[in-house]
Amino acid sequence: MPSAPYFEYHSFPNGDAPFTGNPAGVCFLDAFPDDAALLGIAASNNHPETSFLVKDDAGAASWRLRWFTPAVEVDLCGHATLAAAEALFDRGDAGGDGILFETRSGPLRVERRGDDLEMSFPALRFETIDVERDVLAAIGHGGGAAEMFEVEQVHGARFCIVALEAEADVRALQPDFAALTRARVNIVATAPGEASDIASRFFAPACGVDEDPVTGSAHCALAPFWAERLGRQRIAARQVGPRPGALQLEMRGDRVALIGRARKYLEGRVVF
Repeated sequence: MPSAPYFEYHSFPNGDAPFTGNPAGVCFLDAFPDDAALLGIAASNNHPETSFLVKDDAGAASWRLRWFTPAVEVDLCGHATLAAAEALFDRGDAGGDGILFETRSGPLRVERRGDDLEMSFPALRFETIDVERDVLAAIGHGGGAAEMFEVEQVHGARFCIVALEAEADVRALQPDFAALTRARVNIVATAPGEASDIASRFFAPACGVDEDPVTGSAHCALAPFWAERLGRQRIAARQVGPRPGALQLEMRGDRVALIGRARKYLEGRVVF
């Protein structure tokens, strides 16, 4: 039976606190097996995302990267990219201070910046839509002002921003995940932060992840959204759900720099 090196990293942790941030699997392969095997590994891991890496012939610092939730392959994932990059640096396979990943969303570059890693991702477009009361009910918003925005799809299902008045409103949400699954919509709920510029939570049961702890791809929409509202390019962000975490955002034209760390939790091999 084939086997492969496997790691788990916790991306964008809450400072030095253990067991925070977003768990991601990182699996190194000589070649990609069929999609059923990749999905089987991701489903067995049951992390929000698992990264699969194959060395690219383009150069020492170039790798092909694919991301799977326990249910689907996705086009873009921040925290699992961060985990993959940290694993490469830890293994001495980064080829210097930068790594280039070839992905379904095009080339993504990760750079070492002191203790942090910096990822350059595409900014996601969004547009204002009418508030959908059934969606507000599904995320458990009990009342008060709310705005809603449609974001370009990257997770295999519809993707929307719901903007609320305060971080306390975001924390208080009690989603009906079955209702969100039926609606085939993923939601990032956000508001001005208390200990950061912005706060958010991300619900993606339509893609097999009820609540994603710290979501890099969601911040590719939140960065341009809040840069426009706050009138500045650099933003301190926190996700404030049951497993919190933090990262820095910086708008650079049509790209978003996602800046943070990943902590190794375990290593071993998967057999499949």
